[in-house]
Amino acid sequence: MSGEQAGPDGDRLPISWDALAAELAATRQEAERRNEHDPGTWDAVAAELAARVAERPVEAPPEPAPVPAEDPDEEPPQDPTPADVPAGAPSAAEPAEEPLKLLTPEELQGGLEALLFVMDDPVDEQTLAAALRCPVEQVRTGLAALAEGYDQRRAGLTLRRVGEGWRLYTRDEHAAVVQRYLVDGQRSRLTQAALETLAVIAYRQPVTRARVSAIRGVGVDGVMRTLITRGLVHEVGTDPDSGGGLYATTPLFLERLGLSSLEDLPELAPLLPETSTVLDEHPDA
Repeated sequence: MSGEQAGPDGDRLPISWDALAAELAATRQEAERRNEHDPGTWDAVAAELAARVAERPVEAPPEPAPVPAEDPDEEPPQDPTPADVPAGAPSAAEPAEEPLKLLTPEELQGGLEALLFVMDDPVDEQTLAAALRCPVEQVRTGLAALAEGYDQRRAGLTLRRVGEGWRLYTRDEHAAVVQRYLVDGQRSRLTQAALETLAVIAYRQPVTRARVSAIRGVGVDGVMRTLITRGLVHEVGTDPDSGGGLYATTPLFLERLGLSSLEDLPELAPLLPETSTVLDEHPDA
C-alpha cells in the first residue's frame, strides 16, 4: 500500500475518493498476486483505510459561482435601441412597408394624371412613386411618356419639369382662350342665386357653407365656388363647433359695392318683407 502524500508545506492533502478507490483496487490486485486471501489481511487494510479517511479531510465539492447581487439603482435591461437593430430590419412596433410593384402602363398613366391634377405645386418623382407604390425609375419613365403623349397630340395640357418637380400647365397656344374666359367671366353678371348667397355671407360673416345652405334652403357649393373664383368671398378660418370652413367677403367685394367698410352696409330690417307678405306666401310658416 502506498504511503501518505503530503503537500509542499507538509500538510495533508484533501482525500480524493477516486484516488482512494484506485488505491484499494491496486492493494487488492497485489494481494491476489501474492495469493493473500486471508480475510484478516483485508480487515487490516480496511482498518488502515478507515484511519486514513478519519485523519485526512474529505475533498469538498467545488462551490458554485456566486450570483452577483442586483443593484437597486441599476436600470433593467431594455429593448434594443434603433442602433442595435440591424439596418433594414422592420421594427416590431411598425408594420412592414408594402412592397413595391411594377404597374401596367394604364395604371401608371392614370395614377400619374390623377395625382398631378390634384397637386397645386410641382411634385417630385419620389413623392409620386411613394403614392403609387412603384419604383421611382418607373415613375420617371412614365412622366416622360406622359409629357411626350401630350405634345404629340397637341393636347390643351402640357407636362413640365419645374425645378425638382413636375406640374401640369395649359399649353401656350391656348392662352388666348383661357384669358378670354377669365376676363369675360369676371365681367358677367352674377346670378340671382349667387347674389342671394353673397348677401347672406355679407350680413352673417364669418359663416359656414352649411349655415348659408340652411338659411337659403338649398345647396350652395356651386355658387360658393363662383364667388370664390370671382374673388368676392374667401375662407377665413374654421368653425370650432362643426369644423367647417368659415367664409367672409373680401376687400374686392367692398370695392365693387363702393363701400369703405362692412359698417356701411345698408340696414337689413328695411329690406325685409312685411310679415303679412311672408304669411301670404308661406301660410304654413
